[in-house]
Amino acid sequence: MSGPPGAGRLIAERYRLVEPLGEGRTGVAWLARDELLGREVAVKEVRAPAGLDATAQRELYGRLERAARAAGRVSHRNVVAVHDVATDDSRPWIVMELVRGLALSDVLEAEGPMPPARAAHLGAETVAALRAAHAAGVVHHDVRAANVLIANDGRVMLTGFAAAGASQSAPAGEPDVDADLWSLGALLYTAVEGRAPAADEEIRPSERAGALAPVISGLLRRDAAERMPAEEAEHRLRLASGGGAPRATAPTPSVPSARPSASRSGSDGDAPAAGADHSDGSPTSTDGAPARQADGGPSAFADEPRRAAAVLVAGVGVLLVAVAALVWAVLAG
Repeated sequence: MSGPPGAGRLIAERYRLVEPLGEGRTGVAWLARDELLGREVAVKEVRAPAGLDATAQRELYGRLERAARAAGRVSHRNVVAVHDVATDDSRPWIVMELVRGLALSDVLEAEGPMPPARAAHLGAETVAALRAAHAAGVVHHDVRAANVLIANDGRVMLTGFAAAGASQSAPAGEPDVDADLWSLGALLYTAVEGRAPAADEEIRPSERAGALAPVISGLLRRDAAERMPAEEAEHRLRLASGGGAPRATAPTPSVPSARPSASRSGSDGDAPAAGADHSDGSPTSTDGAPARQADGGPSAFADEPRRAAAVLVAGVGVLLVAVAALVWAVLAG
């Protein structure tokens, strides 16, 4: 039985098309084999929209080819690598790293909105990819859930750098880098809310956003000059992916103790874990104060000074008795 139309075709005398992987606005992605290096790759077959005349098609293909070659300058673990831009049938064919996994858009469609911590991890990896691209002078133009891939090995990969035109979601007329940051905010909003925000709506993240609310609001500022910088966004997102940013807490009174307190736990490191046991068996409350026993009385820590005093008095008494006995023995002798 024959395969899908186009399967088996050799592109630029090197890349053998195997089967389609998916279709987007600007063409079809194929699983292909690089006959020269003997490895599997993804090949983007660029297709002009119906109705474009020959001049417009050439302009589109030229723009996409330039964008793909620019994307090839970006080398980062969170960016799908562009290996080559081949020309066949008067069209560019973009040869990329093959990533096996799912697009974020597919995950959201199947599972619904994400918990803030998971969305923060995806966002942190995505903004790291954007920072690497911007540092290389490359703008993405189309940051959205369909262009964020979650690989089977857990990597988060940004693809789609060769998209035509400006960002589809950012406010019109903005500088490209600022538009990428707005689109990142829209991506985070989509991940936690389950729907993409409209460019003209007032963005108010709901309680679903949790620790991401300040980041989303900061990235979706209407004034690009007030928008959260990419470096700060990544820092905040990495904190949020680990359970939240460090919280300031009021100092707690010191507690007399014969031993050092138990090691602290939790992502912010500012309090012992609830119910943690000290090495002497005495429990500690979450606020660092002495715990109460079941009968409402003070804990063993509160009695420690009184115990020490009692032991001291008893020891002095025994010493006096021993001295008196010694003196009596000497006198009697």
